[in-house]
Amino acid sequence: MSTVADPQHREPPLRFGVLGCADIARRRVLPALLRTPGARLTAVASRDPGRARQVADTFGCAPVAGYQALLARDDIDAVYLPLPPALHPEWIRRALTAGKHVLAEKPLTTSSAETAELTALAVASGRVLAENVMFVHHPRHERVRRLVADGAVGVPQTFTAAFTVPRRPPGDIRLSAELGGGALLDIGGYPLRAAQYFLGPDLRVAGAALRTDGTAEVDCGGSALLVAGDGATAPLTFGLDHAYVSRYEILGSTGRITVDRAFTPPADHVGEIRLDRADGTETLPTPAADQCVNTLAAFVRAVRTGETAAGHGTMRRQAELIEEIRRVAGITDREPGR
Repeated sequence: MSTVADPQHREPPLRFGVLGCADIARRRVLPALLRTPGARLTAVASRDPGRARQVADTFGCAPVAGYQALLARDDIDAVYLPLPPALHPEWIRRALTAGKHVLAEKPLTTSSAETAELTALAVASGRVLAENVMFVHHPRHERVRRLVADGAVGVPQTFTAAFTVPRRPPGDIRLSAELGGGALLDIGGYPLRAAQYFLGPDLRVAGAALRTDGTAEVDCGGSALLVAGDGATAPLTFGLDHAYVSRYEILGSTGRITVDRAFTPPADHVGEIRLDRADGTETLPTPAADQCVNTLAAFVRAVRTGETAAGHGTMRRQAELIEEIRRVAGITDREPGR
């Protein structure tokens, strides 16, 4: 019996360079790159040559001193960019101009204007630009969408989501306004993106509040109320100074779906979907899945198939909604994170 090979395996692997040695790169993305079919980790860059060498030795790739030096290499096809959000526009622009595909950590930028500019530049350059939103590549959420489409909860009325984490230590980039920190930009993107995923992009911000505690220079938590075009509501909660919560709920006219550990489950986590209806409760197990590998594999496919505009509308709408939440909350300046 013969088998048909995966088309991406008939081509040379997509060669990745990494701009920076951030925690998420070392802990999640670099290990996943080593496991992703069709991808090869080629080099990692840091402004600190010793740091680059240490990380490169750990993951079996070449160390590079400085970000621009990595972009100048001809053995790099794509870059993964885990730098602080305020640095994204400059280095995304430089990478695209150097002919590299780009997978950037979220948020892609700190403004809708920069997001629109960079997505347009990617299309004009014939390069893929994607935002590293991993949870949408976990099959559990697609299963939830199918359940909703099949009428499991009747007509969806309310989507509720929360993602909150404990306080970060002093000096963490999430607490720096200059670097693009703050709960809305860092954590709020998860429930906001989930609202788009389940309710679509036709959302407006009906209410919002951002909270500071007087000790940090950024917002440390907040809430937003979104309304979809069909009238469904979406109350969202996010925070950097809270007990850990990662969940969403879809409340319909005849039932309710609840998902816990929704946004950042470990690759070996066997989850479940809870379905409550008048006739009882059903717990649907969902197999473990490596959403980081799935995200990287989707990026490789987009490069191989030339989908340079894939996901751009969602990224632009996400940036617009973040700005609208800030406006409704009474934050009118454009300084990142504040």
